[in-house]
Amino acid sequence: MNINQLIKIVERKLKKSLQIECLKIEDKSFLHKNHKSNEEGKFHLKLTIASKELSKTPKVTAMRVIYKILDEELKKYIHSIQILIN
Repeated sequence: MNINQLIKIVERKLKKSLQIECLKIEDKSFLHKNHKSNEEGKFHLKLTIASKELSKTPKVTAMRVIYKILDEELKKYIHSIQILIN
């Protein structure tokens, strides 16, 4: 899987499962390029999510919801994820 395919999957899953007003997904893989734990085919994503639904829930709960939605991608393709909720 390449980064563009992963971004499309993440976007589709989040928009299907949550009420999102705006979603920005950035590839930040270059930040982990020289890390020992960096693996080929695993990426670092930064998600910026504007969602009234998520902003009303405690941050820990919102993160758990997102992690559950992206469970398969986190296990297979995501080395690191940064999530900002507005």
